[in-house]
Amino acid sequence: MTTHSEPIELVLLDVGGPIYDDAVYRDALLRATRELADGEIDEAEFRAAYDAQRQRQSGSLRSTIAERFLTPGDRERLSALAARYWDHPPDALYPDVLPALHELAGQYRLAIVANQRALVLEALRRDGIARYIDVWAISEIVGAEKPHPAVFRHALDEASVPAGRAVHVGNRLDTDVRGAQEAGLRTVWVLRGEAPPEPTDEQLAEPDTSIRTLAELPSALERLSAVAP
Repeated sequence: MTTHSEPIELVLLDVGGPIYDDAVYRDALLRATRELADGEIDEAEFRAAYDAQRQRQSGSLRSTIAERFLTPGDRERLSALAARYWDHPPDALYPDVLPALHELAGQYRLAIVANQRALVLEALRRDGIARYIDVWAISEIVGAEKPHPAVFRHALDEASVPAGRAVHVGNRLDTDVRGAQEAGLRTVWVLRGEAPPEPTDEQLAEPDTSIRTLAELPSALERLSAVAP
């Protein structure tokens, strides 16, 4: 948890989890794993390994799946193949997203900060999200991935907003919450997608606040801003 006394001007949003259901990546990863494996991969066993890694909130899902079902050396092949199958269909968009962005856009500047391929922009434009976004920090374009501070600093620099006046909204502790905190931002943890199935008290203590839907985000930001004089 960070300590700030400045008002919030900029809200940074992750894509997978806050905006689109992470199940689309999970399913792409399963498809890629099955293609690379010699035998059939049991979906229940795959999901158990996936959920266990989500619970840990540390380390790579792709590395975990490669080590469990393939070999550690298959991690890059698995990552590349899963990326080919990974897309964001319209029905993966959470229904709370557009109403929340519409409300937030009148009060804050908005940024996308995500470990994604550049083609995610097509989905964000198609689904009406892009019109609310002032700043873009897509990892494939920026050349840095969360949790590295560079991707957060890119968004801050593009917006000309200091870290103390920004908050990042994401669903992973390792890449989103801890990465943003290292860059000096406040954090909102969204408990869906790749968030742990059963967050512990210790995990819940890491972000400045946590929410389960973006419908809760406007009031969460008001609470964080209320600490400013």
